[in-house]
Amino acid sequence: MNKRILVVDDEATIRRSLVEALGAEGYEVADAETGEEALARCHADEFDLLVSDLKLPGISGLDVLQALRNQNRNLPVILMTAYGDVDTAVAAMRLGAYDYITKPFKLAEIRRQVRGALRATQPLAASEQEDAEPAAAVAAADGRYLRMINACPGLAEIGRILAKVGSSRSGVDTPILVQGESGSGKEIVARAVHEVTGSHDRFMEINCAAVPETLLESELFGHEKGAFTDAKNRKEGLFELAGRGTIFLDEIGEMGILLQTRLLRVLENRRFRRVGGKEDLEIHARIVAATNRKLEDAIEDGLFRNDLYYRLQVVEIHVPPLRERPQDLEILTNHFLRELNQQLGLRCAPVDANLLETLQKYPWPGNVRELRNVLKRIMILEEPARLQPDHFPEFIRLGRSPRGVGRVDGGLTLMPLAETERRQILFTLEQTGHNKSKAARLLGISRQTLREKLRIYEADFDDESSPRSEEAEG
Repeated sequence: MNKRILVVDDEATIRRSLVEALGAEGYEVADAETGEEALARCHADEFDLLVSDLKLPGISGLDVLQALRNQNRNLPVILMTAYGDVDTAVAAMRLGAYDYITKPFKLAEIRRQVRGALRATQPLAASEQEDAEPAAAVAAADGRYLRMINACPGLAEIGRILAKVGSSRSGVDTPILVQGESGSGKEIVARAVHEVTGSHDRFMEINCAAVPETLLESELFGHEKGAFTDAKNRKEGLFELAGRGTIFLDEIGEMGILLQTRLLRVLENRRFRRVGGKEDLEIHARIVAATNRKLEDAIEDGLFRNDLYYRLQVVEIHVPPLRERPQDLEILTNHFLRELNQQLGLRCAPVDANLLETLQKYPWPGNVRELRNVLKRIMILEEPARLQPDHFPEFIRLGRSPRGVGRVDGGLTLMPLAETERRQILFTLEQTGHNKSKAARLLGISRQTLREKLRIYEADFDDESSPRSEEAEG
């Protein structure tokens, strides 16, 4: 059977040329114009490879990749971009992209990458699968996440809660709610919960904000053949696939009200039905939910069910931001250095007291995720034998937040409110990979408002860069 490839690009010319070029190689090629359409196609059909543009209207190529990984799908992905910056390449590879190609590219180059991706992702032989599955189970239960938490003084309270969870006889029917800022380490806590419960079954995760609402129900509960258009076969959902393992519902605050209602019934009865199904199935997995939103505010705004909140927070864990636990910086930095040394084949030494003092002055608004990304960028570009303060961006060395309001000599940088807003918007765009939909959601404004702000800022930049004489101004 011919390999099936899905091409995703909002530029019709590029999309058509790739469909034709890959079709001429004997592949069966489908196409999509947006990330949402691509996820819908992947949900309804099986593909062997995804070739997607990075910048798409709506959700980005990186978001599509993240959604596929959240759904535990190992579909190889090649991302295309016209920008070619290292940050994006690192983010793509960290999420598991097979490769990354910069526009403009030659069709011969993309053909080579496609052939390589399809060869590299051939399924294992039966004997190899038997060897690989027990190894994966051991890796999932080796306790490394719990050890990391117990090693950090700033997470001592979380360590105590996890110890009680591990020794409790309350069983898997007690859900756990993990709250904390974006990037603070909520997934690490969820994986540590999986470790302390001693489960050798799967850890299944899904980001409720990354999967379109229309698909999320089916991803969680599965569906029967014919349950809706394009449901050509029965599909098992996460609640079924997890077995006696752990289901991690990240960004639970972004789940729609109707699906919240169904989730509440599932938590109460420990039973569910596939979409379009008539048979009740039991849930044996533990549920861990996480959010960076204040659910109390969402409840007041009518966006989150009060009863679901209280059902989830039977055991509640708050992950403090990195700025509140500077004593953890040495442990985390050295942990990431060991990890990156192994990945990149380097031998960078542990941090010294001088650098540690510099890092502790910076507030780390992106938390642990920001720390790891900064370190990975330095390791890739500099390949240092030992990290020095000069390897880090100036705003980190000065202890200032890139949002524009940071610590300077113990005080705050004062600026007009409009400038603070501008810097916050531009910073959020940078952190979301210039995904306007996601940035608008984080900022709490509409996408149209965000577009208007950016149009104004662009005009401001044009004015600043165009010298005008006093006569012209007059």
